[in-house]
Amino acid sequence: MNPLTKNKDLAKKLLELMKEPDYYLPIYKDTYLFRQGEVANELYLIISGQVVIGKTTSDGRELTIRYCGPNDLVGEFTTGQASTQYLVDGKITEPGEVAVFNQEKLLDQLQLKPQLMIELLSYFSLQQRKDQLRFRDLLLYGKKGALYSTLIRLANSYGQETEDGILINKHLTNQEIANFCATTRESVNRQLTELRRNNVIQIEHGLITILELDTLRKAINCENCPIELCTID
Repeated sequence: MNPLTKNKDLAKKLLELMKEPDYYLPIYKDTYLFRQGEVANELYLIISGQVVIGKTTSDGRELTIRYCGPNDLVGEFTTGQASTQYLVDGKITEPGEVAVFNQEKLLDQLQLKPQLMIELLSYFSLQQRKDQLRFRDLLLYGKKGALYSTLIRLANSYGQETEDGILINKHLTNQEIANFCATTRESVNRQLTELRRNNVIQIEHGLITILELDTLRKAINCENCPIELCTID
């Protein structure tokens, strides 16, 4: 089966249109699919591997926005705007392959099928709303809010119910968590230690289990957003 048919986030009719990319591109770890400032001419559908969408702040810190894996569509959707530039980086953290679509050609096809254009706009609108909510938590609640929000989103993306709580079944270093919070590894170390001391989380074999999810939610006035808006991917 064509890997593109596994995409559950895009409407079936839109997926039919995207079965035939302009070409396939191998991707390699520690390289970039696109960089801030480059002209956005193409969209990429990830077949395999992982691409981290992020941004470097003015003072040199890295802000990780989301993880993208198989069946995720990434890029800056231009809707026909001339010389749209990427506002973020797409860094490859796991090797694999992407399907590449020229945006001008794709738009020509979508203009003949308005409903499919709406589906694609809805897909990118959802990603934008997720990003806006993360930035809101960072701005309103500072470093602590950014960490708590990140833990909640990690639980929604990778969580497994256990007798103790919700196991985040993904190995992440404290630096990787810090990048989601636009803060330092030392700051995350201190906060995680405090959460452990207060029995809100436990960490075993490098994996975090959230013992008191409601404590994290209350700290950032969680609005119980739909789960599709509260993930890390």
